[in-house]
Amino acid sequence: METAPGRTVVAESGDRVIGSAKMGPNRPGRGSHIATASFMVDPDAGVRGVGRALGEHVIGWAREQGYAGIQFNAVVETNERAVGLWQSLGFEVIGTVPGAFDHPEHGPVGLHVMFLDLG
Repeated sequence: METAPGRTVVAESGDRVIGSAKMGPNRPGRGSHIATASFMVDPDAGVRGVGRALGEHVIGWAREQGYAGIQFNAVVETNERAVGLWQSLGFEVIGTVPGAFDHPEHGPVGLHVMFLDLG
């Protein structure tokens, strides 16, 4: 569970949790004006808009809380679905750490840093 000023939310379908988002400041202190978030979505629920709904919730929450932007620190570059979702919500890839993720099928792949300016 995320403690204040952070927040954790879940998406449910019936009695099943099908997704979650944990959000809060990206860094303490001088980095606390930028938000970050982590997401998990049940693979069977991926085509139902769960990730988009959670992403939109995080963006709205970050705006309400007065954050200047949202930074995702590690989006696997081969996860085209996630990269495409975040780009469709206005995030940009601002850098990639080459080979930072050991993908089980592709071997070492890059991790994108993605950013959405809320200013």
